[in-house]
Amino acid sequence: MEVTLLLVIGLIAANLPFLLERLFFIKAPSSGSKHLGWRLLELVVLYFVVGGIGLLLEKKGGEIHPQGWEFYAVTFSLFLVFAFPGFIYRYLWRKKGT
Repeated sequence: MEVTLLLVIGLIAANLPFLLERLFFIKAPSSGSKHLGWRLLELVVLYFVVGGIGLLLEKKGGEIHPQGWEFYAVTFSLFLVFAFPGFIYRYLWRKKGT
């Protein structure tokens, strides 16, 4: 149950930077739209937030197991795959006028 919850949270969090015009949930500058750099920064921050939620769920279930760099490389890659629908919607699918 916790793994499914974490995957759903990760899927939603990975797409938020591409679906919302707010910068870290605060009203974006008056320039109209966020730049890709801000969206990628939000993506990295949300990766760490979801990782923190995962650590909390793991601690609730027992001992936290130490992880190597490979674990973080794979989970960040999975987070990028989760962000793909939002990226496609923002930059490739959505009409320019909207």
